[in-house]
Amino acid sequence: MNQQIKNAMAHAKTLGADFADIRFKDITMEDIRMESGDIVKAATTRSQGYGVRVYVNGAMGFAAASDIEKINDTVKLACDTAIASLTLLAKKAELDNKKPVEAAYSTPVTQDPFIVPFAEKLALMTQCDKNMRATPEVNRTYVNLSFRKDHVIFADTDGSFIVQNFCQCDASLGAIAFSDADMQRRSYINVARAGYEAVLELNLPERAVTIGREAAELLHAEDCPSGEFDIILTPRQMFLQIHESVGHPTELDRVLGSEAAFAGRSFVEVDNLAATPLTYGSKHVTLVADATCDRGLGTFAYDDEGMPAQNITLVDKGKFVAFQTSRDNAYITGKNSSGAGLSDGWRNLPIVRMTNINLLPGDATLDELIAGIDYGFIFDENKSWSIDDLRVNFQFACELAREIKDGKLTGRIFKNPIYSGKTTEFWGHCDGTANADFWELVGVPNCGKGQPMQIMRVSHGSSPTRFRKVKVGVSDVK
Repeated sequence: MNQQIKNAMAHAKTLGADFADIRFKDITMEDIRMESGDIVKAATTRSQGYGVRVYVNGAMGFAAASDIEKINDTVKLACDTAIASLTLLAKKAELDNKKPVEAAYSTPVTQDPFIVPFAEKLALMTQCDKNMRATPEVNRTYVNLSFRKDHVIFADTDGSFIVQNFCQCDASLGAIAFSDADMQRRSYINVARAGYEAVLELNLPERAVTIGREAAELLHAEDCPSGEFDIILTPRQMFLQIHESVGHPTELDRVLGSEAAFAGRSFVEVDNLAATPLTYGSKHVTLVADATCDRGLGTFAYDDEGMPAQNITLVDKGKFVAFQTSRDNAYITGKNSSGAGLSDGWRNLPIVRMTNINLLPGDATLDELIAGIDYGFIFDENKSWSIDDLRVNFQFACELAREIKDGKLTGRIFKNPIYSGKTTEFWGHCDGTANADFWELVGVPNCGKGQPMQIMRVSHGSSPTRFRKVKVGVSDVK
């Protein structure tokens, strides 16, 4: 097959392509779901195919197929599409420079999840379910284990040939407690590019005990007070705050309007990279797009355009300094691609997708962050969210709030906490983040973008982070 792929790239040149590349992907997934003690899903699926992208005189064509024996036909279809597009071409596409490379990479794996006996996985899930339902008021539970392997080959007419193998493990727990008057849940999810060892390290049975107990406690808790308070967000909530208010707004294709009619644009503009950069947050806010961090879902050696993995600073001590880019739009910034050209499978083109957007840790301990609050809360685990189509006004609901009074946790919890704000104003109110000892990488398994929709997996790392004067318990943003 490798030779067929190389021959197909040579064939593209004979058909008149100025440049062509191909992404072959063989994806295997196993999904196991338990609900209240019963297995409701246990399935293994496989998807295999390739997508060919061709440029002819500045026009792009794309075609995909599952039959490798028809690869030359697929290349011809992509070329014919590019040539047909020339008649309506408004502006020639420009690709940035890229060195050809031959390389191989594999996710570090100690224990292959696909060879772990099903009985062992089931035993783990059963114990988690049992531990959650040990709390009498827990009425429903779920436990999910999902595993994914991607075998990816990239090649292009410049001579690149890259083989990568990825392994992903997904584990989640949920406990739902309800009475005649209320229903509350506690949940936990994490996803990592790693082997089954990453699942075992999560101590899921122990977490299940806490999740069940807290779901029941929330039934009897009071609603979170409303007003303006200082809050600390745990990494379990910070991941979505980063994802929605930093990750998406700094994707250059979104800024340029590629999703304007679907998911919106961004308040960030191209000229925000001028001599006086946009103030995105306080001096405590440094955010990076890091495709090299250990176990991140956005970690790889090369993206789906053959660009090497990079660690790009997006916001430097509160100042916006870079976009996430792909090869076809990076020239607008005067730089090469940031290595964010990714596709969710073989059927779709690569578009700008987040790698691992991380908030760098500070130098405080969690106790020190708590000590700096007279009265406020720690918010944990996202429950729901909304954000406008420019990524400015947002509202997040969390599962639980822990009360802070006179610089100490009181042990009291509140239910239904909500906080809201405006992106740059909110990040401007950040006045501290905990040190690296408290830093955690949280995986997001279902980020949707593009038309047709592509579902990607990304990770976001942070430590507990403190924000001042935040609107809490207010359901509208003004």
